[in-house]
Amino acid sequence: MPITQLIRGDLLAANAQILVNPVNCVGVMGKGLALQFKRTYPDNYTAYRQACDTGLVHPGKVFSYREANGIWIANFPTKRHWRDTSLMEDIELGIVDLVQFTRTIKARNIAIPPLGCGLGGLKWSEVKPSIIQAFGNDSITLMLFEP
Repeated sequence: MPITQLIRGDLLAANAQILVNPVNCVGVMGKGLALQFKRTYPDNYTAYRQACDTGLVHPGKVFSYREANGIWIANFPTKRHWRDTSLMEDIELGIVDLVQFTRTIKARNIAIPPLGCGLGGLKWSEVKPSIIQAFGNDSITLMLFEP
């Protein structure tokens, strides 16, 4: 069973192996947390942008990037286009892929924002239980950043 920590604060300052970045599928990090990621991790942005240009970023599939300092960034598509609202089914598919990624790298902890709940318009009260449930009995600490 995962350990769940509910946190208010700066996700980018979290001491986690994986930081989850909410993105769209068209290569734009223009607002919100994604813009903060773009400014803090420009190499990740470059890789993400190239992945979007070649069709590798789509709903339900996390695009991961490892920074030179060893931190993994999981670019998590919460929207198809930056103009769109988020769809719960896209979030749920992405969570499944995110769980697989954490298992692949044997992550001990992960910092997750309220996926699709800011500019995407979803309700955290619906998204949060989906995240916790998806991690099932995994031995991982979920650092869930509250809106």
